[in-house]
Amino acid sequence: MIAALTLAQVDFSGDTFARGLFIISLSLIELILCAGVLYLFYFLLTLPLRRNERARLFLDLLELGLKEGRAPAQAIMEASSSRDPAPGARFHLVAAHLEAGVKFSDALAKVPRLLPPQVVAMLQAGEHLGDIAKVLPACQKLLTDGVSQVRGALNYLLILTFVITPFTIYVPIVLGIFVIPKFREVFAGMGDGRPLPAFTSFVTEHGTFLILLQVGIITFVWSLMAAYLGGPRWHAWLRRLLPGLPDQILFRFPWRRKRLQRDFSAMLAVLLEAGVPETEAVTIAADTTTNRVIQRRAAVVCARLNSGVKLPVAIHAVDDDAELGWRIANALQRGGNFMAALTGWHEALDAKAFQLEQAAAQITTSALVLLNGLFVAAVVIGLFLALISLLNQATLW
Repeated sequence: MIAALTLAQVDFSGDTFARGLFIISLSLIELILCAGVLYLFYFLLTLPLRRNERARLFLDLLELGLKEGRAPAQAIMEASSSRDPAPGARFHLVAAHLEAGVKFSDALAKVPRLLPPQVVAMLQAGEHLGDIAKVLPACQKLLTDGVSQVRGALNYLLILTFVITPFTIYVPIVLGIFVIPKFREVFAGMGDGRPLPAFTSFVTEHGTFLILLQVGIITFVWSLMAAYLGGPRWHAWLRRLLPGLPDQILFRFPWRRKRLQRDFSAMLAVLLEAGVPETEAVTIAADTTTNRVIQRRAAVVCARLNSGVKLPVAIHAVDDDAELGWRIANALQRGGNFMAALTGWHEALDAKAFQLEQAAAQITTSALVLLNGLFVAAVVIGLFLALISLLNQATLW
């Protein structure tokens, strides 16, 4: 299209070769631009997967070193000594901190963009236990959440955000600024002072409100996409700007709440099997979720434990469904095999979270598309009612 428009403005004075070369050059520019836009979409869409892949490689190298009998810091430093660029620059930066004598958990904290905050907190809990290998399964389970996020964005929200939503802002603004005012002038000149049909008057008088409603909805959708692209950095920035509010909002999403329960329960099981006191285990497990709502609920659990309430009963403050308490009670009756008792529930929580996230993405997209369709239909119906009124008046005249 660019080549065709530009060609119409250029006179080559019969030079066929120059004309063909010009067309080819513009076509190549169009191709490069299209390829750049597609790559940008691909790059943005797969950000969560790339973050998780970077973290998964780190955990795999760490696990391999632990299985060979090395300490965590030694395992990372030996993996970095190969100077392989595959793990990324941040991996080698962590290794450099470790070589400088920094503690393993402190080195991870100095490079916050290498691993998700929850994984860092879990590894710190493992270091506190003296056996990081015990928390690695929980860390690896957390990294599977990126697949659900990418699928939801790919199937529903990507097209909605980058294709539909720009037009939902552009079209109402054009109609409100150029079409509807001109139409009212035409109708006033041809309608002999007759008022507009009631529905048409409603659309024209409330056009600004409808436009602002559309802009508000689109701003909300783009904010969600910004949170998707920003990942942990966006969340950390919001937590500094609005302390506590992002955690409360995320906890309200049912799929995020179930994943938080899964992460808390998985770490709690590891700590209890390791013999950590119940109060300390609950506190550490809550800290690994990095969610202040869970941490406040865990503080209630600890207060109940200190007052003499049993763990299966006190844990109800974290789990609204009371299933976690039932499973912990069952594990205590069987000798304290918490991981085996809770594994099935963790898988159920993971599956339910995936289902809820996909359903929410589809419902959100369908609702926004329907809302946009209702807005367009209202404008079209209003305009056609006025036209029909003018035609009826002309016919009678």
